[in-house]
Amino acid sequence: MGSMEIFGLTADALEYLGAGIILVSFVGGAARALGHYLQKRENVYDLLKFTIGRGLLLGLEFLVAADIIRTIMIETTIKAVAALGLLIVVRTVLSWSIVVEIEGCWPWQLARNRKDEAA
Repeated sequence: MGSMEIFGLTADALEYLGAGIILVSFVGGAARALGHYLQKRENVYDLLKFTIGRGLLLGLEFLVAADIIRTIMIETTIKAVAALGLLIVVRTVLSWSIVVEIEGCWPWQLARNRKDEAA
């Protein structure tokens, strides 16, 4: 097995892992939220949003890693690198919007807000 095949399998494994994390976060978050709903607990929506959002963020990180490995190690063409750059920009914006939805502020404001809450 050559090094290109190993990198290809690694990228595939990371893609499956990322998709699996997203799937598990959706199923687990929905099951947990349903349990909380049936127990008449408050903030069921917030729990669901937080669980799914965190799973999406983690899954996206694995998908980006897979894309980077695939582009740099397997498909090193200008077109592939440009597509990778665009994909990373889109996924970064998506990640930021997920953080804003979960935390209620921009990612770079988290430390300041947590520091203010602790004071």
